[in-house]
Amino acid sequence: MTVDEESAREELGETAGSTEDELQVAFDTIVSEGAQRLHRSWREVLTTGFAGGLEVGTGVLLLLAVYAETGSHLLAGIAFSVGFIALLLARSELFTEGFLVPVTAVVSGRASAAQLGKLWSGTLLMNLLGGWLFMWLVVRAFPDLRATAIESAVHFVDAPLDLQSASLAVLAGIAITLMTRMQHGTESDPVKVVAAVAGGFVLAGLQLFHSILDSLIIFGALHAGAPFGYGDWLAWFWYTTLLNMAGGLLVVTLLRLVRSKEMIKNERAQAGR
Repeated sequence: MTVDEESAREELGETAGSTEDELQVAFDTIVSEGAQRLHRSWREVLTTGFAGGLEVGTGVLLLLAVYAETGSHLLAGIAFSVGFIALLLARSELFTEGFLVPVTAVVSGRASAAQLGKLWSGTLLMNLLGGWLFMWLVVRAFPDLRATAIESAVHFVDAPLDLQSASLAVLAGIAITLMTRMQHGTESDPVKVVAAVAGGFVLAGLQLFHSILDSLIIFGALHAGAPFGYGDWLAWFWYTTLLNMAGGLLVVTLLRLVRSKEMIKNERAQAGR
């Protein structure tokens, strides 16, 4: 073996080791954060969920304002990303961001399924409540956006439950869970912000079916006197929520868990001590 070949092998070995170390650090960060979130009290779960609804509402306000001025869903999607940036920097909780991180902590033995259920149910309820109240304020503060809210909401509530709607909901679950994974793959706040912008652009710019984001748009329309009711929202909301979970859990999260099989095994062994 030549000197050059030996050097090349050493470089490959160092690269592989570096990659493994980075994956381990990312995994440890996910498990640690997931455990912390799952061990919150009910008060903490509800307040962070309520704040999350308000912050996503900020993004929805900008989405409606930009769409009203430009008629472009893509530009409105970029504007909406402010809501995800607020969530990131304020460390609030969004229901659909609760797939990869908390589930990994549960699988690793650092928390229980009951704690996961508490996080999901409390966050979902308070995201919707906070968003509902925020959109009530938006409609009264910006009456010119009422027609835009109704127009935007019709896209969702009038959609039949067919393969296209199901695909839009699954893609939304994949997109936001992938955004979460990207944010946990780096320690750089600017890079995390870029991931938030990308996630917001994909979800809102392409009008994917997202249970929280689009519910707030629908709430705005309902506050503005939309020609549909809360029953129409629920008829859309139930399957969108389940398919968001399917996309986030069965595609992104499951693949990450399979890839981290050995790390999960070691973590469970340590947690059992």
